[in-house]
Amino acid sequence: MSVRVRFAPSPTGMLHVGALRDALHKYLLARHCKGSNILRIEDTDRTRYNPESEKEFIATLHWAGIDFDEGPHVGGPHAPYRQSERKEAGIYDKWIMVLLDSGHAYKAFDTPEELAAMREEQTAKKENTGYFGGKWRDASPEQVAEAEAAGKPFVIRQRIPRDTTIAIDDLIRGRIEWDSNTVDDPVLIKTDGMPTYHFAAMVDDHLMGITHIMRGEEWISSAPKHACLFDQFGWERPVFVHCPVIVGNDGKKLSKRHGATRVLDYKAQGYLPSALKNFVALIGWSPGDDREAMTEAELIEAFDLGGLQPSPGKFDIDKLRWINGVHIRRLCSSELCSVVLDYARDEHVREYWASYVEENPMPGQAPTVGSDVLARLDKIASADPSYVALVLPLLQERVATLADFGEGAEFFFDALPKMDARAVDKWFKQEHVRGLFARLACDLSSVSCSVEAYEALLKRYQADLALDKLGPIVHPVRVALTGKTAGPGLFELMAVLGPDRMRGRLDRAIELCQA
Repeated sequence: MSVRVRFAPSPTGMLHVGALRDALHKYLLARHCKGSNILRIEDTDRTRYNPESEKEFIATLHWAGIDFDEGPHVGGPHAPYRQSERKEAGIYDKWIMVLLDSGHAYKAFDTPEELAAMREEQTAKKENTGYFGGKWRDASPEQVAEAEAAGKPFVIRQRIPRDTTIAIDDLIRGRIEWDSNTVDDPVLIKTDGMPTYHFAAMVDDHLMGITHIMRGEEWISSAPKHACLFDQFGWERPVFVHCPVIVGNDGKKLSKRHGATRVLDYKAQGYLPSALKNFVALIGWSPGDDREAMTEAELIEAFDLGGLQPSPGKFDIDKLRWINGVHIRRLCSSELCSVVLDYARDEHVREYWASYVEENPMPGQAPTVGSDVLARLDKIASADPSYVALVLPLLQERVATLADFGEGAEFFFDALPKMDARAVDKWFKQEHVRGLFARLACDLSSVSCSVEAYEALLKRYQADLALDKLGPIVHPVRVALTGKTAGPGLFELMAVLGPDRMRGRLDRAIELCQA
């Protein structure tokens, strides 16, 4: 059996993590099995459908590296791939007539007021709420004809069989059974003639040859209706796979508080698509071993439906940051420079940080100011690319996101970087420091601009001053050149800064020693 899966969103808003995981797991399964991955747009609810959302979904999935073999933007043998267009083509008309003619569906003329009264009565009697027949399930042909002749609006409902057991074999959860008397008759065709999800999705799944219906566990309650529909048509059922929900580390429903947000905002925050793909794939799925940081090729090779877990998958933002850092460190120097420059200049990134307001700052930490992040990225974006290419590798081991490069690299681009007042107070008052700075400023023109030369120079100062350790040399020089007490290797950053940039900083440091 050739695997065929579909990602079938209803574009009414923005693409979030749950939908991304849905699309990703299907993509990985299709690629692992050398099958087909299909994009189908379920836009039958025309009041909520947003064409701009559809564009964002496709653009976001493209950025995330999830591609499709068939779909509205690539075509394919089962076109059209938008359900509204399939409805206009008359595809659903044929199949609803099959159900009506076979008695597996019926027309129901209940008014909204009648339906509301029915639900109130069911609630009062503590009965299952839903449409279990009313007067129209077993209405005579004459009653139906009379209602139609009177122009009464109607829906078409599925006739769920009664007094039996409906069961599915879910790949994750095993056999699930329902008493058919507890399953209500769902609407298949609305009063405006548009098909509902219950009807259109299952018809399309059959016509498009979908082999696996992978979806969230919230659809388990609808599974008996869908399984029954396949049986009523006489079609072979696809494999049902109901995936667990995603929760935060506290076990509660995923929200912004846990780090969940619009997928494109992860791009703006500086996450690589390869890292986000890696992280999201592992939410509710395991490769069967202890691997976490994985390439796409490794994910495809390892992905198996047996690795899906029935328990909720956890969204851990700290784990995402760690995985992203690993993927950043895998970039070669040329890739790193290209990725960071593209990021710093990206229109969506700039719009995001220009309007960013941190809603949940970490306790004891100052909130992130979006305009400050953008200003730091501007310094990278506007700098000489050849200089940027020397700077970025020095920070590669120290960052978790692309946005972190802005703060980490800031001192490279400021003629006189901001100074840590406590560091100045600690180091610049020591007796040997002013002379150290003056000597270094003088010697800059007489040594080669290399890591080895600067290391040898500072070690010579240590020997001349008869210091037991190199720290009293390294620490004040680092503060003088960067304004910070920590950062990339001192000798390496000196080689990148070069004599001219260092001389101006040392002159300021000498003045601070006199203050």
